[in-house]
Amino acid sequence: MVSGPEPALPHPLPGAVGLSHLSAYDWEAADGVCGGSPHLHLVCTEAYVVTGGRGAVQTLSPDGYRDIPLEPGSLAWFTPGTVHRMVQGGDLRITVLMQNSGLPEAGDAVFTFPPEVLADPDAYAAAATLPPGTGPRTAAAARRRRDLAVEGYLVLREALAAGDDSPYREFQRAAARLVRDKVPAWRELWRAGALATAERTGAQLDALAAGEPAYLGESTAYEAAPTRLGGFGMCGRRDEYALPGTTLPYRGE
Repeated sequence: MVSGPEPALPHPLPGAVGLSHLSAYDWEAADGVCGGSPHLHLVCTEAYVVTGGRGAVQTLSPDGYRDIPLEPGSLAWFTPGTVHRMVQGGDLRITVLMQNSGLPEAGDAVFTFPPEVLADPDAYAAAATLPPGTGPRTAAAARRRRDLAVEGYLVLREALAAGDDSPYREFQRAAARLVRDKVPAWRELWRAGALATAERTGAQLDALAAGEPAYLGESTAYEAAPTRLGGFGMCGRRDEYALPGTTLPYRGE
């Protein structure tokens, strides 16, 4: 029996982005607001494309506190270091586009837990990690995690609104300390994903310039559907895709 060639991994989604769908949590927090767990990303820009409902995204950054309305057709995005909190206004649903697919799944996100939790990696991991599955036990843990993140977030927001950015800056530094040991693994994911995708485009441009577009003979199409529905993400119930070479399922969620 003659076997065919080993199947190649599919190319990443355009720009090597990650893709998921979220329905914002409708749990009420200590400040009376329903929504997700405030957090930041260290090296990834994230975008929300609103597909249904109403709500907002609250952000903290060096330019202060913002409350950005979200409605169908809205697009909002935030760069690394921006604390963001999705707020439910009524059946809010979004599609998330995430830079550097694979890095967020490998830990490029830090919750706004209180300083004493951020200072202890074991305490942080215990607070951030959810039990497996999508049942009541996991839901309860996700809500506790959200409430702890909101507790820390409200302190940062109050100080920033009063003109004191030192707690916010210290949170950024604490987040960087927490993920420092992960950077070598992130670098490998970046090289194999986003960087390789950009370099592939460079090679294609070189081929076109040389009049040798042989790579076009490898063209094809792909399709996919969500492979996990209703998982507990940072901001809400999360539908995700497990695509080889593209978006990997969140670990520990």
